[in-house]
Amino acid sequence: MTTTMPTPGAMRAPIDPMRRTSRAAGILYLITFVSIPTLFLYNPVRDDADFVLGAGSDTGVLWGALSEVVVALAGVGTAVVLFRVVRRQSETAALGFVAARVLEAAGILVGVVSLLSLVSLRDVAGTAGADPTALVTTGHSLLATYDGAFLLSQSLMPVFNALCLGYVMYRSGLVPRILPIMGLVGAPLLLASDILIFLGVIDRVSPFAAVAFIPIAVWELSLGIYLTVKGFRPSAVAALTSARTTEQQR
Repeated sequence: MTTTMPTPGAMRAPIDPMRRTSRAAGILYLITFVSIPTLFLYNPVRDDADFVLGAGSDTGVLWGALSEVVVALAGVGTAVVLFRVVRRQSETAALGFVAARVLEAAGILVGVVSLLSLVSLRDVAGTAGADPTALVTTGHSLLATYDGAFLLSQSLMPVFNALCLGYVMYRSGLVPRILPIMGLVGAPLLLASDILIFLGVIDRVSPFAAVAFIPIAVWELSLGIYLTVKGFRPSAVAALTSARTTEQQR
């Protein structure tokens, strides 16, 4: 009697599509944190008033700009990957999450363009007849454009991201509820900080602004780690699937 041994590929259990989705979303969320070093990479632009005139190195600024492009693409990726999951709980929240991520990415790219334009001005600084005063003024304007784009994209849009996705994650139980609670609590706190910055009441680097950003940062980081390592809770996935099937049968 001949016994056929299963091949290694046949013995391998198929990967759950929802597990692939959660892992992809988690990795993309973690990638969105690669821009943290820009807090230091952009120091030559902020600390040196003559940067546009050719003082200091622009290598760090270019690497920072590249990392922000990666963040913009990864942010949109999180919304695209999670859309089919989020819409099972709320299509409105799913669309809101995608829209907020796209607006966030657009704002990030506007900021990147302003910094790249600032770097390009350094080439003009060595041109005969270039007005140093005009170059410095233009450089400050471009830096102000970046700060405004940052406020509206990487500071304000996370508020709506947390509200839309946090609501779905809390209601569905796809992840431990303590995670979306951090996002839902942090959203109004960050919104208040953004409004105060916008009105000029506090500075963007004030202690309150820094503290207000922590809950949202912890929410996104912990969500990325949990989705990458653990994935969605099977019981919550089953409940969402059952609810979706029931709705389609009506």
